[in-house]
This record gives sequence, structure tokens and C-alpha cells, in this order.
Amino acid sequence: MECNDEYMPYKVGQETFVKCKACHEANSALENFQKAEVYSRVVGYIRPVQQWNKGKQAEFSDRMEFVVNGSACGC
Repeated sequence: MECNDEYMPYKVGQETFVKCKACHEANSALENFQKAEVYSRVVGYIRPVQQWNKGKQAEFSDRMEFVVNGSACGC
């Protein structure tokens, strides 16, 4: 089985896990997962999201990700 770039999100309680679509179709059960540490930038510093205060963590979970196709400069 070959993993790909399409991921299936799983919401378990308050946490969200992802698994590639190919792996999900082969076995949809959540097993053998390790918690990943997510880093992001706040006020110029890159910090683990787990260490942020509750307000910033809530703000982070509300963020939307966008994929930009093509070049930003129009080249």
C-alpha cells in the first residue's frame, strides 16, 4: 500500500488525528498513533502549541488553512 497526500481527519474527544486516505481505506481503526507536537509562530516566536495559553490554543484551532495555486507574484 502506498501512502498519499490525501488525509482523513478523525475527531476523538477533543483531539483530531489524521491518517492518509489509502491507509484509512485499508484499515479505518485508529491504532499505533503517537501524539505529535505542533509548532506555530506567535508574536515572532516558534513555540509548541501545547505550551500556549487556552485562548491562543482556541484561536489556533479556529484557523483555516488555504492552498494557493500558482505563484503569488504572477511569474
